[in-house]
Amino acid sequence: MNQQPGPLNGIKVLDFGQYIAGPGAGQTLSDLGATVIKIENVRGDQARSIGVFGEAMIRAYNRDKASLSLDLRKPEARIVVHQLLADTDVLIHNFRPGAAERLGLGAEAVRDQYPTLIYGSITGFGTSGPSSTRPGLDIAAQAEFGIMESTGEENGDPQRVGFAVVDVAAANALATGILTALFARFTTGQGAHVETSLMESAISMQAATWGEYTITGEPGRRKGNGQGYAAPAADLVRVKDGMIVLSAYTAEKWAALCTTIGHPEFIDDPRFVDNPARVAHRPKLLELLGTVLSTSTRAEVVELLLSNGIVCGSVRAFDELDDDADLAASGVMVKVDSEGETYSSPGVPFTLDGWRRTTSAEAPELGAQNSQILAGLGYTVQQIEELHTKGVVCTPPVATIGSLQRANK
Repeated sequence: MNQQPGPLNGIKVLDFGQYIAGPGAGQTLSDLGATVIKIENVRGDQARSIGVFGEAMIRAYNRDKASLSLDLRKPEARIVVHQLLADTDVLIHNFRPGAAERLGLGAEAVRDQYPTLIYGSITGFGTSGPSSTRPGLDIAAQAEFGIMESTGEENGDPQRVGFAVVDVAAANALATGILTALFARFTTGQGAHVETSLMESAISMQAATWGEYTITGEPGRRKGNGQGYAAPAADLVRVKDGMIVLSAYTAEKWAALCTTIGHPEFIDDPRFVDNPARVAHRPKLLELLGTVLSTSTRAEVVELLLSNGIVCGSVRAFDELDDDADLAASGVMVKVDSEGETYSSPGVPFTLDGWRRTTSAEAPELGAQNSQILAGLGYTVQQIEELHTKGVVCTPPVATIGSLQRANK
């Protein structure tokens, strides 16, 4: 476990994010060595109150942060925020539209007061269009910007991607923008307002699909696992113990696949002679591949195809990845110790010259660092107790990850 300072050592971040998009950006900065304080209201990030899925969000996107609970509606809480901002490099939030402004934390007001601050914000639909005041969630962006319409079986209903893909993309976009602004600050000495939205992130991820639309004039349609204009491409084939996915749609790879599975006659079969023909006869193509490979296991088929340069993979669930040698060798999985339990969580997905900063620090309980942070700002024990009494900060712990775990057992 590598716990030495990262490249963002010395950078201080206030993370007002909730759920995934905001905290996800903060998590990237934390993994890169920044000091991140998670500012939560006295009831906590809403994810803390929605059971297992919420607990998973807290674990995944709040490791190694400090939690300070504040009722931002109270002037004493906003004083604390401004005391922190005086020594802060980055502010992150994914508040509902207008909420930051009502709290006196809007971009314009804050940047006027702290001109070197990097102000990062995520909205649902941007800040300029007619939907700028509309709240946004991952599922709304998946629905409204083409992802659900192009996901699922050809004659079936639209389907969401099986995880919060737009939230994650927005978190990555915001983190990238913040890193860019921090780099630019070395030259300009000035901060910046980095804005992204679920809408922009959803569209950006689909650049190639949008390209198909501009070429064909036809919007993306559901087509199952196969790609619309190539075959076999991202197609599922059932084998002895499950399913594999494979792609071999260039002339060279198609010929190599046919030869590898012992059926070179498929190469010049009129039904499969080129991509348009294979797309038109995809059901028959997959039927034949399934028949040929049906007596072999996933591991056997993948080994055979990879040995001949065919792109493929076993379809696996998480419970098959616990002992995966490639994941273990990569170092991307972080081992976290929490109340006597050890669990794994994905860390930052890249290395710098082969080096990756990871820590085993868990996500904080709500308000766990209240007293420590306030004391660091010069508050006395009596003043901190008064803030607790007034409800400006919660008295930790209000709810803990451990209590959620016990309740779910």
